Amino acid sequence: MTRTRTKQPVTLDEVSKAIIEQLQQDGRRSYAAIGKVVGLSEAAVRQRVQRLIDSGVMQVVAVTDPLELGFARQAMVGIRVSGPLDPVADALSALEEVDYVVITAGSYDLLAEVVAESDEHLLELISDSIRAIPGVVATETFMYLRLQKQTYSWGVR
Repeated sequence: MTRTRTKQPVTLDEVSKAIIEQLQQDGRRSYAAIGKVVGLSEAAVRQRVQRLIDSGVMQVVAVTDPLELGFARQAMVGIRVSGPLDPVADALSALEEVDYVVITAGSYDLLAEVVAESDEHLLELISDSIRAIPGVVATETFMYLRLQKQTYSWGVR
């Protein structure tokens, strides 16, 4: 999900928060089942879910294990930038192998999570694509050895 800086935060009522929590537990849960929990009709839940998606508050997606799909390497790349961050973040976001980009405070200006088919593919991605982006000064790659925890069920506040 790409976020823009000009978007105003959406205010969620308790019912919308409950719908999000239900979908975080199981993204395939039916609207009828959600409706029973939150006290709405199936149609009302469907409309609320569509509004939440259209407003950019949430996405309903299938989360995969890259290793099971033939991607041998995952890594987080710390990137130091000279000049404006947004053009570099946009260029990173456009790379097919990059699935996560954040602007950070600290040792790195940006963090990008990448998925590669092999060590050679990872090397090409970093050397030929990421380091070639204008403004990139330095990178440091943190190769994933094992995914210990990945969750999307932190709820809403």
